[in-house]
Amino acid sequence: MLLVVGGIGMMGARLLYDAASEERFAPLREKLVAMEPLPIRHVVINGRGMTSEESIYEALGTSLGRPIFGFSVEAARKRIDELPFVDHATVERRMPDTVIINLTERTPVAVWQTHGHFTLINRAGEEVPDQGLTGKNAQAFLQLPLVVGDGANMAASSVIDALAKQPDVKSRVTALVRVGNRRWNVTLKDGTTVLLPEGEEAAAFARLARYQGTMQLLDRPVVSIDMRLPDRMVIHQTPAPSPPPDAANAASAKPEAAKSDTSAPPSDSNQTTQQP
Repeated sequence: MLLVVGGIGMMGARLLYDAASEERFAPLREKLVAMEPLPIRHVVINGRGMTSEESIYEALGTSLGRPIFGFSVEAARKRIDELPFVDHATVERRMPDTVIINLTERTPVAVWQTHGHFTLINRAGEEVPDQGLTGKNAQAFLQLPLVVGDGANMAASSVIDALAKQPDVKSRVTALVRVGNRRWNVTLKDGTTVLLPEGEEAAAFARLARYQGTMQLLDRPVVSIDMRLPDRMVIHQTPAPSPPPDAANAASAKPEAAKSDTSAPPSDSNQTTQQP
């Protein structure tokens, strides 16, 4: 009995010793695969944020239902490390049927556009390497806000945090443009420009969300919304379309007496001032 137990222990120790080295484990893995396979029933991925599950499975080199010893853990780890946004990863088998992947990702918060170049940046405004982001993984760019202009990278985190607190406003924003390295303009998806006050981005976004809730301000066809003054908001509306040629000719044919009041100064009907 002691000899049997000792033999089993020695075999287990040898198996663990070989499993610790990919080079030593390769021949044993081939023998295990040739036997009745232990299928993979679970793949657990921890730490995934920007990286898609599809790209992780592709880099893993195996899938559910395949033999758990039918792939190289070390080779899979190296392929996953090469994915965009992955800083480093670990891959392990957990018997009898589970593969566990732990990711540590880089954490970009925005895409910075300056002088025609696009760069991923972190909260400190530093460049985040993308390891040649191409193909389907380039869709990750669309998940991040776009900040534009000199110095925008260094000031991006605070305005992004303020915008995140107002999801209805955030869903309409296409870019945050740094002006004079001191304040921001916001470009909405419909082309409207919102001029934000310096250092008061959070309060301005809260006001926009309030006006959207009460009067659907962001759904209106306006050119710009100037919020730089704390006690008022100036809205520049889209100019009215020009009258058709027939109407213009009819107006020019009216008697001169009808134009006796044309000397009065015209009012600017395209500008509205809204008190907060």
